[in-house]
Amino acid sequence: MTEQTALKQVAEMAKIADSYVSAWGSEAKVEDDIILRLLASLGYDTTNDETLLKSAERKHKKEVLEPVLVVKDGDAIEVELNLGASARESDFSWRLETEQGEVLEGYLQSQIVRDERAEGGPLVFSLPNDLAWGYHKLYLERKRRKTPYEMTLIRTPKACFKQSQIEQGKKLWGPSVQLYTLRTQHNWGIGDFGDLKQLVNDIAARGGDFVGLNPIHSLFPANPEGASPYSPSSRRWLNILYIDVSSVPEFALSADAQQKVGSSEFQARLQKARDSHWVNYTEVAALKMSVLPLLFDQFKQRHLDKQTERAAMFLDFVEQGGESLMHQAAFDAIHAELHAADANVWGWPVFPEKYRRFENVGTQKFIAENLDKVHLYMYLQWVADTQINEAQALAEEKGMAVGLYRDLAVGVADSGSETWADNGDLVMDASIGAPPDILGPLGQNWGLPPLNPQALHATSYDAYIKLLRANMKHCGSLRIDHVLGLLRLWWIPKGENATKGAYIYYPVADMLAILALESHRHQCSVIGEDLGTVPDEIVDILREAGVHSYKVFFFETAEDGGFISPKHYAEQSMSALCTHDMPTLRGFWHCDDLKMGQEIGLYPDEAQLKELFNDRLECKQGILDSVAWHGYLPEGVGRDASMVPMDTYLSEALQLHLGAGSSTLLSVQLEDWLEMDKPVNIPGTVNEYPNWRRKLSMNLDEVFAKESVNRIAKNLSHVRRGASE
Repeated sequence: MTEQTALKQVAEMAKIADSYVSAWGSEAKVEDDIILRLLASLGYDTTNDETLLKSAERKHKKEVLEPVLVVKDGDAIEVELNLGASARESDFSWRLETEQGEVLEGYLQSQIVRDERAEGGPLVFSLPNDLAWGYHKLYLERKRRKTPYEMTLIRTPKACFKQSQIEQGKKLWGPSVQLYTLRTQHNWGIGDFGDLKQLVNDIAARGGDFVGLNPIHSLFPANPEGASPYSPSSRRWLNILYIDVSSVPEFALSADAQQKVGSSEFQARLQKARDSHWVNYTEVAALKMSVLPLLFDQFKQRHLDKQTERAAMFLDFVEQGGESLMHQAAFDAIHAELHAADANVWGWPVFPEKYRRFENVGTQKFIAENLDKVHLYMYLQWVADTQINEAQALAEEKGMAVGLYRDLAVGVADSGSETWADNGDLVMDASIGAPPDILGPLGQNWGLPPLNPQALHATSYDAYIKLLRANMKHCGSLRIDHVLGLLRLWWIPKGENATKGAYIYYPVADMLAILALESHRHQCSVIGEDLGTVPDEIVDILREAGVHSYKVFFFETAEDGGFISPKHYAEQSMSALCTHDMPTLRGFWHCDDLKMGQEIGLYPDEAQLKELFNDRLECKQGILDSVAWHGYLPEGVGRDASMVPMDTYLSEALQLHLGAGSSTLLSVQLEDWLEMDKPVNIPGTVNEYPNWRRKLSMNLDEVFAKESVNRIAKNLSHVRRGASE
């Protein structure tokens, strides 16, 4: 057997594609060496052909009963048994224990659908088809075998949940915000869950039906400058810097905390943090972490020691959080201690050896000896969870159709709590990203280790289910960043650049079916961020699964280069003018992104830059023509894009043009209401620009006192009503 065929054969078993269609439409081949390294990262023995094939044989040896079977409503429940031809059917009986507590039983013989054993296939039997949605356990008993074979049988809806207003065709609108950008006179230098409640109130009062959030996953409280919401420590827990400190019940009871915060020195620091143009994460963390432990002390004295009802609620939260909460709290406690002694300790790869894994003896000893410090972080997670819950409850009380929509990042940082405590769900020798495309000719390496598709299947998708549950709490919709990752992800061997990668495919049908089940359980609709190079095969799959597509106006162009009318967008979608990875409307129109890119060296090629400026002018002209043709261009706004600036009137015209379209959801940005020009993030930069730090230009009180803001909110509600009818 030649090397190519052994490698090809195993790559196919591992679902690694050896070629892909590039952003330029041509076929790109993956180097053999890259495939070998990715196979090694998945645990195959790549020493030589023989060891490779042997390890593949072991890995892919079929169990008598697969660990998991996912079946959508309406599909027959057919279970495959991988048995030798000599096995007697009369030796088997089955028992199904449903999640609802029912027990169903029967004999194999009477339910056989087909027998393909002679051709090396399975023996297939069917189960009753009227099974309720849920996670059920199937046991297969065999004569003379002590223990039964086991399978998790997951029955799911056909498609994700949608709110009744969406089902009835109502067109909704709301702002998508980066929570840290919000300014108020009472926050501590960073937008918090208290500000979120204020924003929910303001938007609901003006006819909006949702407030979208950037990922609010836990970051690194001990290393607060690691601020990217898309490189979280864990996707299961919350960013505790978003706690609104003064509204924690213990704050009103703690004389120490009030005295500290009331001091003139502390007040001066707070005011400076509020006034600063950029979020000063180090200062915000210092301020909050000097007061929050005092609140925990108060909580222990008043509640834990006296076993009050509030203490019971906390203990219940800790029990529900289980191991995962312990991982998060222990990580944060150890990190805080080490970082205080040495500011260069950015994550666990630079922890002392004894603390480098959760299960290490040293780590367990630290937990036992510092329980109080660990419990502090559990308390903070509980407080954060309670506060976001209050924001969603307020949205529902105010009659918002969706309320909050949360954002699920595509992965976790390789230096945080989730990787520190990982037991095989993640592949630590690889990182995910994107292959080269027109906007990023070098590709992207996000430094996030991927979930292992083989481990997912072997553990009945446990890690994925827990992830969805954690993120569907306290919201009405979940946006899944890079939803194409459910079909395939671009894996890059550790230490390589983004051009040296390959696509690895995931069990997309199972993952979407489970997404639908959890979505119904949490009454949470789903938005899939499907921008970039989208393989045709996923478009229909996502649509059938009830996932709202993502339509960014500037990218929605027809074959002839003109802009597609928003009236022709898919209904099952969310449309937006701009996103957090793009310039603001004003920044885009005035080419600030290109000018800034030139300054910081993103466009070393002069000719390429010139072409980008020309393309932008052409694009702006196309937009003006389209908006004018649809009748949304206000009187007095010129028709020559090279002469027309972005002002309040043109900005509103664009938003109303999009709002009159057919997308169910319309996302707007407060930045565009305030005519701001600086972006929150410039993709491809790390130190060249202060990403994830830029605040809004004014306080929420001032924002909603502005005549132009109230006018646009009123007009948006009006055009959305028109679009619904």
